[in-house]
Amino acid sequence: MNQYEIVDEYGYKDYSYLEKIIRKALEMEEVSNSLFTIIFIDDNKMQELNKEYRGIDRTTDVLSFAYEDNETKKFSTRFLGEIFVSIPKMIAQAKEYGHSEVRELSFLVVHGILHLLGYDHMKSSEDERIMFERQELVLNEFDETKRRT
Repeated sequence: MNQYEIVDEYGYKDYSYLEKIIRKALEMEEVSNSLFTIIFIDDNKMQELNKEYRGIDRTTDVLSFAYEDNETKKFSTRFLGEIFVSIPKMIAQAKEYGHSEVRELSFLVVHGILHLLGYDHMKSSEDERIMFERQELVLNEFDETKRRT
């Protein structure tokens, strides 16, 4: 059974819809028996993390810290890692892209989960295409997170 915790350090409103999004993402990636944490933070905390771990002194929308770094899984439970989401950045991006906060937060969480599972859109344009295709497959399962064209 997959288990996760959402730690809301920011004080964001209702995000109960994420349960079905997370469940679908893990199901599509055939992940079972995993543990991970999602932490909602502000831009200041995100900037600190981004600077400390990536050497980039500005905020970003999502950072994932994967605990698995090899292909050989030795334990029955997978400890995937942590996903940090900047709520102010998410809200700004939802407005900028012209879609709902529900879609944007769902996108960022799925994006973070895929990073924890080893997807990396920074490696090549092919890897980016695959990762973003996987994200859309999950988000298109639900009316409130489908891309509006």
